[in-house]
Amino acid sequence: MIKEACVGNIKEALLAEEFGANRIELCENLFEGGTTPSYGTIKFCVDKLNIPTMTMIRPRGGDFNYSDAEFEVMKEDIKICKTLGSYGVVFGILTDDLKIDKERTKELVELAAPMQVTFHKAFDLISNPYEEIENLIACGVNRLLTSGTKDTAEEGMEVLNKLSSIVNGRLQIVAAGKVTKDNLSDLSEKINCNEFHGKRIVF
Repeated sequence: MIKEACVGNIKEALLAEEFGANRIELCENLFEGGTTPSYGTIKFCVDKLNIPTMTMIRPRGGDFNYSDAEFEVMKEDIKICKTLGSYGVVFGILTDDLKIDKERTKELVELAAPMQVTFHKAFDLISNPYEEIENLIACGVNRLLTSGTKDTAEEGMEVLNKLSSIVNGRLQIVAAGKVTKDNLSDLSEKINCNEFHGKRIVF
């Protein structure tokens, strides 16, 4: 089982590794759902941690429909992550009608290579997850961070399991949404995936 800890600074990143996280998702401004961390924060984590760093690429809080200028910022931040040696990047881009922005997603995936790419919980806002997950696979995304379109992984377990069945190994589902060290064992028995994500997954 992979335990991915969502962290908002280097103190939390160091603690996550100490307490047994297998990977971190590195963000800033968690009160806004996470935005892109600073150059120095990314560099510190990549250099000092012995576990992989997935770096959030999100120029602001709010919705996931970005302007041309914001999209350019995302591309530059991905280039920085690649230069610094980040294991991967995490982002999500939607259209006005809350579908996967396939063109932009594919462009960012290609730019990020050979880094890993996770499409984050922006996915939980879409209306047809079973159709849209095929678009993520077509774009070359490696992982999908989702709570099954619900508020929590427990509430979304039926959708999570169906998504897992649909992808059949073509993409890794990472279950999220109030996953903690206290409920992880129970959730892992009910949800058919082996990667879990949470702010309190190890401490």
